[in-house]
Amino acid sequence: MVVDDLSVEYPPRGISGRWTALRGVSLRVEPGEVLGILGGSGSGKSTLARVLGGEGLDGPAGAGARTRPVIIGGEATVSGHRLRGMPAREVKRFTFDVAHLAQDAGAVLRPELTVSELIAEPIFLRDRHYDPKSAAVRVATLLDSVHLPLFLLDRFPYELSSGQRQRVAIARALVLGPKVLIADEPTSGIDATVRESIVDLLTDLRRQEGFAAVVVSHDIDVLSRATDRIAVLVEGEVVAYGPLLEVLTESRHPYVRELGAAFAEFERFDATRAARTAPAEDAG
Repeated sequence: MVVDDLSVEYPPRGISGRWTALRGVSLRVEPGEVLGILGGSGSGKSTLARVLGGEGLDGPAGAGARTRPVIIGGEATVSGHRLRGMPAREVKRFTFDVAHLAQDAGAVLRPELTVSELIAEPIFLRDRHYDPKSAAVRVATLLDSVHLPLFLLDRFPYELSSGQRQRVAIARALVLGPKVLIADEPTSGIDATVRESIVDLLTDLRRQEGFAAVVVSHDIDVLSRATDRIAVLVEGEVVAYGPLLEVLTESRHPYVRELGAAFAEFERFDATRAARTAPAEDAG
């Protein structure tokens, strides 16, 4: 994945004029690598995820056209697909190769479908003649990978907790075996135990040949364990880029220095907590 001098804006809406969300963003994600995206509210990190995940590829028409991000400068190439000016015939292939897990994806699952149907739906949208038994095996495998019990397969979204719905959304995003995953806050609304399983899942995925991911998260602890490098966005621009610890300890940008101080404090707290809860050694 290569992003080169990318600038993105949102079209005018109501009394609001055009809004430039990203300015001159450049970064690179190699196969087998997970890149983390950090930034505060309004930094452009979710817009970057939306663009890399393919939003806006359907052209200017349609009900959501006014809220789609539009590339106005530079280029982004994801899994061999150039996003700017992508022909309509290529969009379908792009959606097979690239999975986009939107922020709060678990909150917008179709309420009339069961968990099994939700996860399997992309398979049958791609190939309506796909063997149902093979699809069922794939669904069960993914459910296990996100630490959900099989008895939930026949449940509907309203019967699940928010954390369970988020994990169903993750399983759905991965069901076609994409080459690239763009995940916006994948651990949002998930408790600490399950968050560990998502980190483990990302670690397993990066071992797959050719797989790459971009993970947007405000959780520095998750990014420190699940990513190879991070990019920090401030007001639509990349202000720091590199290995997380290097960025947080060496950057001179004020916002990044604040992040570094917060992370150092967390590390001290975590070390103190671990020392207090460690079993006492036998005296004898």
